[in-house]
Formats: sequence, structure tokens, C-alpha cells
Amino acid sequence: MRTGEPLPSVGEVLAALATGLWHWDTAAGLVTLDAEAARLLGLPARPVTLTEAQTRARLHPVDWNEVAGVVRLAAAEGTLAEVRIRVMDADGRILRVVRSRSKPSFDPERRTYELIGTLQEVTEPAPGTPAARSAVTGDWRRSREAFLLDAGRALAEARSTAEVLRVAGGLSMPGFSPDGLVVYGVEGDRLTITGQHGHHPGDMNPFSHMPLDTDYPAAEVVRTGRAVYLSSPEEYRDRYPATWPLARRFGRHSWAFLPLTVAGRTMGAWMAAFTYPVAFTPDERAVLTTVARMLAQALSRAGAAESERELTEGLQRSMLPSLGPEIPGMRIAARYIPTGGGLQVGGDWYDMIPLPSGRFALVIGDVQGHDVRAAGIMGQLRIALRAYAAEGHRPDAVLSRASRFLHGVTDGSGPDALADPRFATCLYVEADPATGMLEVARAGHPDPVIRMADGTVMMRPTAGGLPLGVDPDADYPTTRFTLEPDETLMLCTDGLIETGGHDLESGWRRLRMLLEDHRAGEYRQEDLETLADALVQAVHGPSSHHTTGPLADRREDDIALVLLCRPAAACGRDGTVTAGPPVRRTLLSVAQDEPDRIAEARQHLRELLHDWASPEQVDSAVLLVSEMVTNVLVHTDADALLLAEVLCGEGGRRLRVEVFDTGDDLPHKRRPGELASSGRGLMLIELLADTWGVAPRGEGKSIWFELRERTGAGAPGTPPGSYVP
Repeated sequence: MRTGEPLPSVGEVLAALATGLWHWDTAAGLVTLDAEAARLLGLPARPVTLTEAQTRARLHPVDWNEVAGVVRLAAAEGTLAEVRIRVMDADGRILRVVRSRSKPSFDPERRTYELIGTLQEVTEPAPGTPAARSAVTGDWRRSREAFLLDAGRALAEARSTAEVLRVAGGLSMPGFSPDGLVVYGVEGDRLTITGQHGHHPGDMNPFSHMPLDTDYPAAEVVRTGRAVYLSSPEEYRDRYPATWPLARRFGRHSWAFLPLTVAGRTMGAWMAAFTYPVAFTPDERAVLTTVARMLAQALSRAGAAESERELTEGLQRSMLPSLGPEIPGMRIAARYIPTGGGLQVGGDWYDMIPLPSGRFALVIGDVQGHDVRAAGIMGQLRIALRAYAAEGHRPDAVLSRASRFLHGVTDGSGPDALADPRFATCLYVEADPATGMLEVARAGHPDPVIRMADGTVMMRPTAGGLPLGVDPDADYPTTRFTLEPDETLMLCTDGLIETGGHDLESGWRRLRMLLEDHRAGEYRQEDLETLADALVQAVHGPSSHHTTGPLADRREDDIALVLLCRPAAACGRDGTVTAGPPVRRTLLSVAQDEPDRIAEARQHLRELLHDWASPEQVDSAVLLVSEMVTNVLVHTDADALLLAEVLCGEGGRRLRVEVFDTGDDLPHKRRPGELASSGRGLMLIELLADTWGVAPRGEGKSIWFELRERTGAGAPGTPPGSYVP
């Protein structure tokens, strides 16, 4: 071309270079080709407009999907979209391979793409060569997909930020593995380093807390949300001369800085640095972009999980007390295990409260539900109980006030109350360390359990009322009994009983077996803390899956456990039994308005004699106890107090039962007629008991009897087959 002649048109230049033009509008669904582009796609060499379906039919189906992916990537990064495409004939044979280069744009309102680009025929690269790493080579695509699947699975399984960074540092990308990785975060207006791989400690200090307006690729990525690719040191130096001296000493040749974006918000940047030149082809950029997205999501999930764990652990630490200093004459152990609802804190709680009288109170309870609201109500209720107890109220008054408080907090009838009424079960025990006397008030909670000095385990029936919050005017009667030396009191929530598909009956049998085996088994040298661990491990640990309950619904619940021991010497640390009677001792009161508790007294005595050699003697003892307690309720206006002891002596074991009342009239034998409805109580006692008697006791009297154990098959203390008269 001579000087001064007009320049040729763009169409003439492209035609001379065998390069066609094409325009793709996804909103209209049309692809417009000039004559050269139509020829390259196997059509007559004249301009034509095709639908997307017609265009797709001319291209390899895998490459069409590749075009769509590269277009989205280039539009997001604001770069050119370059991809190799195989053109197919009607018989499915490859006519030629063309290279497409275009500049796509994205309309966010219509969610559509528009691009104008060129098509030019290229030579198919030989397999195994660097040029073969393109969109048309199956090996590269398969290895890339396998890598992304593995990387996605590994990042999805990471549960903490440290695990995510460890996974990211171990990623080996197909064909181009970075030598150094850095994850940047943002705090205020500064760039921070969340984690790094491939650098010595302290190497990245100059980049830490860097202002976001610094001329640095990671800062630019955070500011703009667009990736930065630097293929050579020269390109890095030209684009970022201010920070190039800091990056030069690492000896890298290529860098990729990608945004870590979650829900449209850029939370940081990810740097992948290479010790060899990388061209950052569309395929390589697609891999890096996909990894950056997965990394951002994994970091977001891990950060949210860590925040949730920190929150729940903080709630748990603030809501559950430390048991504080040891109490003279008592030992206490407690456990709280959150197992249900996916939270690390729930509605179960325990507490130990010093009282103004010098005594202390043990509280255990369970608020309905496993959500955050249950945890919040639990915290409020625990504070209220501590306040009422610190005022010096008795156990029944403490629970009555707490029930009124909870009803007011959760009742949905008030103008400001939440329409989500809740209730809570609770057990309140006031203990006197000097005497071992316990005063128990119960609000719908499981009864306490006593483990006696010889390893016998019994559920201790106590009077109770409705759960807290159900009725603001509910009453909570108090039950008094003494914790004898070397006995252990167990308080627990229903999670310890029912976890593993158990109901109250089968769960209680499981706990009883665990408590009894603790002394005679492998833990006999251990202390109260080990007993608490053994109970939780057997119910909540792996071994619990071998002792599942009868229910199909394996309901998992939070577990709260409190153990209180009154040691005679070592609180059961050794395997010896404290010398001297009583071996077992239990106390039970039956009020005039509680005749139904006579059945509890009978059951209580059977549990006390669970290993008695003679079942007939057990039946006799139960009959006599029922008769004696009934006589007090029928013939006096006083309450009955039942004391049962199993004593050891030279001749073996004997049962002593004594019933106290405040009546002044002493019982005496009579000869009732055939139709008389009473008068046979003392006759039964004289007939069935080995010894018996009536004794005045100051204000009132007591009637007692004793039974010496008849041994048939090796009862304790006597030779097999012997009989103690």
C-alpha cells in the first residue's frame, strides 16, 4: 500500500486474514455470522443469522458448554473470552478447529449476555503438548473436573478455618500447581493475612495490615472484586511498581489474585503464585476462579461455625456454674452434655447455691425445647432460683416463686409476652453438710437416686408438683430424708435416662446396673468424678449403641448430671464397706393426705431388699409395713415416718423397720370377731416378725419389728442352706 492511499476496511483486512466476525445475543437467542464466519462453520460463504439451536448443532456439544462457561468467566473478570471450538459436519465428523476471541458484556437487569468476536481456523495441537491444554482436549478437561470434584469435597468437609487453609495449601491443580498460596482478609480499611502456605514464618509480614488503597494486587482485588492475573515479573513491575520490590524477593514468575466472594460481598482475596511462567489461559482461569469460589464458601462456613461454637461455649460457660470450693463433709461432681438440637447449649442446667443458713442447695432442671429460646429461659430461671434461695426461702417456697416467675415470662396472654409458653421440670435439694439431712422439692422432674454404702441402688420417691410455669399457684411439698455416710445421691435430667431409645423404666434399669457395677467392676478404685464420667460415657459414648432401648425413636436429649456424696472416710474411693451398722438405711414420710404413698413405701422396701435371700420374708415385710403405716393414718391424726434398716451382725443380716407417729395412744392386741374390719395388725406382726415391740418416743411413739434373713442359696453372712431362727 502506497503512502497516502486510504486504509482498507476492517472487513477486507479480516477477509485477507481468513477471519470471520460473529455476534451472539442471548436475549434474542440469535447468532449473526458474516460470510467468512459462515464458511468456517460449514455453511455457504454469505452472511447469515442462526438461532442458538442451529449454531449449537454445528459445534461439538462439549465445546458449546465450554463457550458458555468461558463467556461467563470473562464477563465477570472484564477480560477477553478465548476458546477453541470443534466444528462438526452432519455426520458428526470434525471439519476443523476454530479459535474464538470475543469481548462479552452482561446485562444485570435482564440477566443476559452479548458478545462480538472473531473466528479463525487453527491447527489441532498434538496430544501431550502444552498447546493441547485447551478447551478441546478431553484429557485436560477430565483431569480438571476430577480435581474440582476432589477439591470441592475436601473443602466442604473442612470444619474450621485452619482445616480450610490446610486443604487449600495441599491442592495440586492439573498441569499447573502454585508454589505459594496466601488468603487475605479484610479488617476495617486494611488487608490482613488469614493464612498462607509455601512461605517461611515472617515472610508475609510486610503485606499484613496493608491499607486497601495500596498499589498492591490483593488490595485492588478487594476494592474492585475483579481478578488480577500477572503472567510475568515484567508485567507485575509495570502494573504495580510500588509493591514490586516486596514481591521480587520471593523469586516467583506468575501470580493470580482472585476475589473471595460470598453472596455478592468480597470478603478477601486469594493469591496463587507460581515459580514458572503461566499464560493463564481461559481454562486455567476457570479452574482458579472455581477454586476461589469454593474457598470463599468454605471460609464463610468455617467462620460461621467457629462463631457459633464460640457463642454457644460462651453461653454454656456463663449459664452453667462452676461448683466452687469443696463443701466440708460433702463431695460433688457434675456434668452437662449437649446432645440434641444441633446446639452446644440447651435447656438443661444444674446449679449449686450457698444459702444464708450455712447449708447449700443443689438444683437441676430441664426447660422444654432445644432451641436458643430454651437456653435463654434456662438462664433467666436459674438466676431467679438463685435469688429466691439467697433470700432464705424453704425449698417449697423457692419452687412456688420460680413457677410464678416462669409463668409470667412465658405466658402468651400478656401484651408484651411471647406467644410461646414453656414449662420446666426442676428438682431442688437443700442439704445440711453437718447432718446429711436433705429437704427435697420436686416439680415434674425424675426422682433422685440413692447409691448406698454397700452398692445397693434405689430410686428415692419424693413428693412433687406440676412442672414450673404450668400453674402459677402450684404447691410443691417437701420430702425430708438423710444421706447416710458413704451414700451417693444422683440427680439427673431425663436425657440421661432416655437417650438411646429408652423409656423411663428401661432407662432406669440401665442406670441402676451402671451404678451397681461401678463399685464391683473396674472402677472400684476411682472417685466420684470417674463415676460421673462412667455414667455419661455409658449413655452418650460409643458403648451406648450396644445397649439401645426398646423404642424405635432414638430420641437424643441434653444431659445434666449431679452426684452428691457424704463420705464416711473416702467416699467410696476404695472397695471396702464402712464397718458397723447400718449397711442400708432409708427414711420415708407418709402424710395424712397422702395415702397413695403407702404403695411407694411398699415398693421402696422391696428395692431395699432386692438381694434378700427369702422372697417370702420380703412379702411378709411389705405386708407388715403396709399394715403399720395404714394403722397410723387410720387411728391417729398424725403423719407416719417409716425407718427401714438392713443391719449386719454375727448371725447374718437382719431387717429392722420402725414406724413413728406423734399419737399418744399405744397400740395393744385385741381379739377381733369374724366380721371385724380392724384389730389384726399386731396379730400379723406377732405371727410374721421374729421380734417386735412398741416404744414411747417423747412426743409420740414407735412400733417396730425385725426379720432375720433366712438363707437358702448363699445370702451374705451365713453358710449356704443354713437357717437363722
